[in-house]
Amino acid sequence: MTSPSAPQPTAQTECPQPPAARTFPVHHHPTSSAPDPQLRLETLLVRSGTGTDPATGAITTPIHLSTAYGHPGLGESTGYDYTRTASPTRDVLQDALARLEGGTAAFALSSGMAALELVTRTLAPHGSRIVALRDLYGGSFRFLEVLAEEGAADVDFVLGLEGLRGALADPADLVIIETPTNPMMEEISIPEAAELAHAAGAKLVVDNTFYTPVVQRPLELGADVVVHSGTKYLGGHNDVMAGVAVVADDALAEQLNYRLNTTGATLGPFDCFLLLRGLKTLALRMERHEANATAIAQFLRSSPYVTRVLYPGRSGMVSFDLAESVDVARFLKSVRVFTFAESLGGVESLVTCPSVQTHADVPVEVRASYGLSDRLMRLSVGIEHVDDLIADLAQAFEAAGV
Repeated sequence: MTSPSAPQPTAQTECPQPPAARTFPVHHHPTSSAPDPQLRLETLLVRSGTGTDPATGAITTPIHLSTAYGHPGLGESTGYDYTRTASPTRDVLQDALARLEGGTAAFALSSGMAALELVTRTLAPHGSRIVALRDLYGGSFRFLEVLAEEGAADVDFVLGLEGLRGALADPADLVIIETPTNPMMEEISIPEAAELAHAAGAKLVVDNTFYTPVVQRPLELGADVVVHSGTKYLGGHNDVMAGVAVVADDALAEQLNYRLNTTGATLGPFDCFLLLRGLKTLALRMERHEANATAIAQFLRSSPYVTRVLYPGRSGMVSFDLAESVDVARFLKSVRVFTFAESLGGVESLVTCPSVQTHADVPVEVRASYGLSDRLMRLSVGIEHVDDLIADLAQAFEAAGV
């Protein structure tokens, strides 16, 4: 990926004219040691943000907190004017994210929902038709439902690949999926979804939060846009809120960049620094998350306190149904190593009850249509010792058994 040079100074006269109307080109941070595109993903992750400050030789990307940048003269720019439009620290992060997902450009935003809002509002303007999976993160479902209620878009919620196939027999503008789905862990074939979407004239958006580019790279499988809640696995330490959107071509990049500069939900420099720091250990963390989750899924399948286990065999997310013999509230109060909390993807293990937390705004009948009951628990399996995690679940089951 090449980096465009900064805008060149323009000549001045004795009576200078006002600068022409401004555009906001997609900005990449120029580096003296851009990684070889043939490097493996683990190396790209570790080198995220490395070698971006050749003037000092700093290993870690500096945090540029300045909100304004001086101009050498009228019509002249260093390439940075105002931090909403471009920030050196954010540019480094965005360049790294684009490389990791195999995109032409990436955008770092204030939250995962800000990323979804940016993509949806840009690619599905007023009156568009959106087809989305029903089994989505509750916040995503709520956002799309609001668009439909306001008359901003015609939104069809469907179940699985067959639901997409039926809905996309008619033209559409945007298709939104998660894979695996949240919280039912259903894997959706991205190539098949892309083929269906493109045949219907739609762009395909894939939420890759659960798998990250370590496990799958949706753009290489036919998706047009990838979004993440960077708060989760990308950050990995439950200490930064962020959203990410990565696009497959320059035309989409220009569209998103213009709208993002207009609306301003960009990620601040310090949070960009934290996200870059998290990326460096992503491959190692995902390896441990997955190993732990695999062992825990096996334990849950053998437990008399569990009636169903949903685990696709990759990443660190596991869902399961508690048996009727288990008191849900008592189980959640009894865990000690796991924490009863809403988020996911951090090094600490969390347990969530989606029906009263992440998916509380999804109507009961909608949740029931894809099997999300009040007894379904979602685990974000961390990187602690797996024996401690299993022992904690076992004692919580015993404590909550009735």
